[in-house]
Amino acid sequence: MRVPLIADPPSSPQPAAAPHPGVPAVTTIAAVHTALPPHRYRQEDLTEPIGDLCLVPAADRAVLRRLHASAGVRTRHLALPIERYAALRDFRESNEAWLTTGLGLAERALTGALARAGLAPADVDLLVCASITGVAAPSLDARLAGRVGLRPDVKRLPVFGLGCVAGAAGLARVHDYLRGHPGGTAVLLCVELCSLTLQKGDDSRANLVAGALFGDGVAALVARGARPYDGDDGDDGAAPAGPVVIATRSHLYPGTEHLLGWDVGAGGFRVVIDPAVPALVRRDLGGQVRGFLAEHGLDTGDIGTWVCHPGGPKVLDAVAEALHLPDDALDPARHSLAAVGNMSSASVLHILQGVTETRRPEPGSWGLLMAMGPGFCSELVLLRW
Repeated sequence: MRVPLIADPPSSPQPAAAPHPGVPAVTTIAAVHTALPPHRYRQEDLTEPIGDLCLVPAADRAVLRRLHASAGVRTRHLALPIERYAALRDFRESNEAWLTTGLGLAERALTGALARAGLAPADVDLLVCASITGVAAPSLDARLAGRVGLRPDVKRLPVFGLGCVAGAAGLARVHDYLRGHPGGTAVLLCVELCSLTLQKGDDSRANLVAGALFGDGVAALVARGARPYDGDDGDDGAAPAGPVVIATRSHLYPGTEHLLGWDVGAGGFRVVIDPAVPALVRRDLGGQVRGFLAEHGLDTGDIGTWVCHPGGPKVLDAVAEALHLPDDALDPARHSLAAVGNMSSASVLHILQGVTETRRPEPGSWGLLMAMGPGFCSELVLLRW
């Protein structure tokens, strides 16, 4: 799948509507923009170099090759040329590469999203910046502010630890903010350079799965508040820039902290991926989604567009089974996984961008954006076009 081309930005921003008394304000997604590193590889061209990094020379590579062949990934973008990873000596050097490369990609994603929304950096009131693949203080968003021209009084919220769920959770928290600041503009920025967390000399299945599945990328979403929602979205003849956020739901699954996350040590972030994750999704996600939709008079059959984080083929299969979805319902997620791999929190934004640009849903139709991550947790965002 070719990454969609970005359309020319509108000539000027649309003024935010004043909220109506007694009518809940919704958040309009004005633009999404993904920035990918220039180092793009076919999956089959990464298998042996990653094996060189993770396995001893005489190791049997059969499992590694099966994982790469079954990951559902055709191409990926890496923060660095693949030959440079062997020269990274420790966590410090990997983290420095995350900061340097991440800042450049973050600038591209942020300025691209603002341009598509017809806004300037000075229009941003809140910047939420999520990453689980590197750390810095001052945080990445603080270092970015001066580079792109954000106001000195911009509100900033750096987020670490949410992992793959941060794209959905970040959008939900942006929505919460804009409900209280109805004239505001907020940006969610997800910076994920997953390849820099690959552990050299680690032949654990989790590390090999990560080496087969994850790609690198940055995505930015621009959201605007104070659009009143009266239940008839899309019937007034106006085509909004993107869908509106109607409601959100967060859920933690007790006793599942061990299933997903990092084991942080001297070598940096060693991935934890428990093989029980698909079974948990298959068992528990359906009840959460159906209960959330029922609160809004909906069921899964009413959802025309599913924007689901592509945790991997087994997780996507489990989601489809848990929700009894049609065979093609998760195609946007599978296409994104094939084109760029699992980019952690940036993936749902990449998928949302693709949906909006290449197969824009009908006005008035419903969508559900969802992701899962460490905790173990899920985040649901109800959308309407």
